[in-house]
Order: sequence, then structure tokens, then C-alpha cells
Amino acid sequence: MDFLRPRTWAEALDLKAGRPEATPIQGGTDVMVEINLDKGRPAALLDLTPIPGLREWSREGDVVRLGAGVTYARLIGELGTRLPGLAQASRTVGSPQIRNRGTVAGNLGAASPAGDSHPPLLACGAVVEAESVRGARLIPIGEFYTGVKRNALAPDELIRAVRVPVARGPQYFSKIGTRNAMVIAVCSFSIALHAAERRVGTGVGSAAPTPRRAVAAEEFAAARLDWQGRSPLDPEVARRFGELVAGAAAPIDDVRGRAAYRTHALAVLARRALGWAWADFRADSGADSGADGDRGSA
Repeated sequence: MDFLRPRTWAEALDLKAGRPEATPIQGGTDVMVEINLDKGRPAALLDLTPIPGLREWSREGDVVRLGAGVTYARLIGELGTRLPGLAQASRTVGSPQIRNRGTVAGNLGAASPAGDSHPPLLACGAVVEAESVRGARLIPIGEFYTGVKRNALAPDELIRAVRVPVARGPQYFSKIGTRNAMVIAVCSFSIALHAAERRVGTGVGSAAPTPRRAVAAEEFAAARLDWQGRSPLDPEVARRFGELVAGAAAPIDDVRGRAAYRTHALAVLARRALGWAWADFRADSGADSGADGDRGSA
């Protein structure tokens, strides 16, 4: 197995173009586990750790641009108020050691249906910034997942950054696992209230071949919530929302849980998350506390 270590982004793109089979790594928290367990052995590893700029984030208007090397730990510590749903999901990832090394971009590259960052990225409407020697392109998050552990990246492309809209309303992430920590999700769910647009975003994880939105649930909630008067959440609306979220899933039986359990659990998670988010919306104006032009680097 070859080990490639470019020093610049341009060099990384050149190496990826010449060796499209090379697997990129930042923290290596997924790739190295598979290698150590003999579940996979890439022909080459492309180490992006030394490249300047990938460990930086910046605020660009209403969007936070997360460099591919920004870790979960930094996202939690520096962006919790701007990206609360993604920060909540980051807190559930592995152990402190994993959060200090792992990245959202790495989670995207692996494209596991159970990845914790996927549901909040879907709920927020994130965009993946991909690049190759042929140029750069933006991939809407809903188009990024193409199958089980497959994504829309071309063989010669690398993820340079992820663009995540700043929260303009309450966001929540929750998941169920077989224990309380360091666990792969049996199922997970994220919600984002886009208050100014009177719109609801959702993300479902570990309950279908790919992470996905629950579009029917989003449309139902957006139409039934009292955005203007902020009246209490109707229990029947919450119940139906949960049913629609569960109906969007296509789970399987596996070692972590049965399909029927995942369906039931998603309905409960969605109902509760809508209740939490709506309670926050009623109590708070949802004003953004971040300032334009904020930047962060390693």
C-alpha cells in the first residue's frame, strides 16, 4: 500500500488525478479501523493532513464554510451556536480521541447510512464543495448520497469543504444506540426549523440505504405549525409528523436492531424533536448570535 503525502492542495489534486484509487484521509478514524480489522486495504492512502487551509472555517454571509480538516471537537467548541444541530451530532461521535481527529468531510466520504453528521446536514440543506484538476463544483447534500457507502464524487475528486447554512431557528439531533456512548446509531433523526421561510428540514440516518430527508413530514409540519401566533404544538400534529418521518424510512434487520424497531423509534424521535424545537421557537426569536466575517483556524 502506497502512502502519498502532498504538501499543497494543487499537489493533492494532481496525485488524486494520477491515482484515482487512492483513499483520502484526514483523521483516518474510519479508514484505519477497516485496515486494522482487515476489512479493506486501499491501494494507496492520500494523506491530506499537512495541507494548509483545510483545517480552517469561515463565515461567508449566511453560510459557514467548514474546511475538510475541521474536526468534530472544534466544531463543538467553536460553532455550537451557529450550527447547533451539527454540533449536537458531533458530540455523539465516538470518544474524545475520535472527535479530536475525525471530520465531517471524512464522514461524508465514507457515506455510511449510520454516519452521525448526515441527518443535520440534510436538515440544514448543506452543500459539498468538491474539486479535481478539472475544476470545482457544488453538490447539494440531497444529491450527494448515491447508495450504501457510495457518494457522488468522481474518482478524481476530493472534498475541499462543506457549506452549512447558519441556523435561523432551533435545531436538534438525536439517535438511539445499543449503549449510551461510543456507539453506531440504530437510527437517528435531525430537525431544523427555518423560521424566516416557515419551513422544516429533516434528516433520517441509519434507517435506509442512504441518509435521507422525510419530505412529506417536512411539508406537513410547515403547513400545520402556527408560525405567526406561535401557539403550543398540537399533539396530533406531532404524532402525525412522527408517522410521516417513519414512513420515509426503509430500514433493515441487522445486528444492531430490527427494522420494525427502527420504524417505531424514528416516529418517537421525530415527535420529540419537533416538540423540543417548537418549544424553543416559541420561547426565542431565533436570532443568530454569530457575526458576519467570523473565521477560525487550527
